[in-house]
Amino acid sequence: MILDILRPDQSKQTSDSPKISLLKTISWRIIGTLDTMIISYLLTGDMKIAFGIGGIEVVSKMVLYYFHERIWNKVKRH
Repeated sequence: MILDILRPDQSKQTSDSPKISLLKTISWRIIGTLDTMIISYLLTGDMKIAFGIGGIEVVSKMVLYYFHERIWNKVKRH
């Protein structure tokens, strides 16, 4: 797995680095945004609207997920 290459010695690390959190954020948002666009298209029947919703959603949720992930890493340390 890509994460194993980026973080070969997992036994010493108790939380993800900011770089790993960012990579996880991006990969998850690709999946989530495709899902949102498909659902938006199925509900509206309009590809332009579906891409518009997906474009707004991808940015806002990437930012929210990144900070969510960083907060949980702090919680795991305590």
